Formats: sequence, structure tokens, C-alpha cells
Amino acid sequence: MKRVFKWIGIAIAVALGGVVVFVIGMMLWVNSRLDRTYHIEPRAVAVLTDSASVAEGKRLFSIYCSECHGDNAAGTAFFHNPSLGSVNAPNLTRGRGGVATLYHNTSDWVRAIRHGITPEGKPTFIMPSKDFHYLSDADVGHLVAFLRTAPAADGVGRKRELTTLAKVLVGMGAFGDISAEVIPHDSVPPTPPRGVTAAYGNYLVTTFGCRNCHGERLAGGKHPDPEGPPVPNLTPGGNLGSWDEDMFITNIRGRRSRWMPFVQLGRMSDDELRAIWSYLHGLPALPTATQ
Repeated sequence: MKRVFKWIGIAIAVALGGVVVFVIGMMLWVNSRLDRTYHIEPRAVAVLTDSASVAEGKRLFSIYCSECHGDNAAGTAFFHNPSLGSVNAPNLTRGRGGVATLYHNTSDWVRAIRHGITPEGKPTFIMPSKDFHYLSDADVGHLVAFLRTAPAADGVGRKRELTTLAKVLVGMGAFGDISAEVIPHDSVPPTPPRGVTAAYGNYLVTTFGCRNCHGERLAGGKHPDPEGPPVPNLTPGGNLGSWDEDMFITNIRGRRSRWMPFVQLGRMSDDELRAIWSYLHGLPALPTATQ
């Protein structure tokens, strides 16, 4: 019997040792990924300084960026959890806690937006640059025009303090991709002209990141957040199959949910939402995904 207990003890020790080695290895790997230095020279983007360009940049910021960075670009505490740590979406202005002074030129802003890389050459964390990579030169230029002139506001500075558990989860992909690792930095996709077209609707669906939750085929299914509700099917095989364009726009503008950025999406123009409807309505009717 003593021999049995001895081997049980050895097995437990080996298992615990394996867990420790796994955790340490995962932490070292994640640390090396988050500390990697990238040397990317982004494609030149024209930045106009007229009031109309800045106003359009402010509108685009309110759609694409305000959910995390706040309506005044002063940043927010993205999450604070004793088990996971703390991460801020930083203040992008020149106010207290702001990082705008680190962005010395247009390339620094474009590198962050389109490539997910900070002015120091480090990867951004959680920021959906893999979606923003598909933004047109014009839209990126408008965003930069606004960010370079945004009024100074006091807010939260950069902060990324991850616990051991959080780093293990990052390594397992629970926080999504590190954008800088998956973006094709040597190319920028072509973009369609603005208009109420399915092609432009696909552009908006892509840059707004709809597929991150609704799935690559937009057929919905399980929410990427374990606490989240099932994600709706956006193809005609889901509820949208019984809607018309007006119902779609009314629903976008009228609904609120902690799981869906209806406020930001609703800031798109009628024509932009009509373009999205045109794209979604033209998709094949797919059954709702189960995974």
C-alpha cells in the first residue's frame, strides 16, 4: 500500500511540475510577444487640415474608436479585474495622461491605427487594428486629422498590467489576436468607393469588426466572451430574413446592449447603414452557427 501511495505522490508531483512548466513557459512566450519591437514603415497617407476633414475624422472616431477611448478621446479603463489585471484604452489627447505627444508625425498615427504598433514599435493590446487595416487611405487620413487636433482632455494614461492567469489566457487566444502578429504589413487592401452598395457595405462590416463576434460567415453562434449571449445570425437565414431596410436601420438606432455597440454603429449615416443592409441582405441564407 505504501508503494501505491508513493507512486500516487510521484504522479501528482509530476503533474504539478508539468503545470508549473506550462505556466512559466506561457508567461515567457506572451511576454516576448508583447515586448517584440516591430520596424514597419507604413504607406504614406494624405492628411488634410481643413475643417471638413477634421469634422469627418471626429465622426469616424465616434464610430470606430469612442467605445474604448471615450467620446472625447480621453481614454477609459478598458477592464479592471483582480484575477486578470488592468488595461486602459489610453487618453489620445495632449491632456493629463495623454499619449498624443508620443505621436510625432503622421506615420506614427498610421502605424498605430493600421498596423497595431505603438510609436515605440511595440504591439498594441486588444486594439482591433487587424480590422482597421482595411480602412481606406481617406478614412485613415481623416482620423489622423482629428487626432492631431483633438482638444486636450484629462484622462487615463497607458496601463497594461496582466496577471499570470491573464497571460496564460492571452497565450491561449482568449483575448483574440495580437493584431501586429496577423496583419499583412507589406500590403494595404484596395477599398471600394463610398456609396449605397454591397461592396461598400462589406467594407463597413469589415472595418467595424462585425465578424469578430458574428463569425467569419456572419452566421452568428456562440459569443467569444464566455459570459456573452448567443450572437445573432446576420445572414437572411436569421431574423434579418424577415426584415426590410427600414426595420434594420430602426433596430440599429433604437437598441442598446452591453454586448453590441449599437450607439457607435448608429452614428453611421443612413447611406452607410443602407450599404450594410445591402451587403447583408445579399448574403446566402445560412443556418445559425453552433460554434
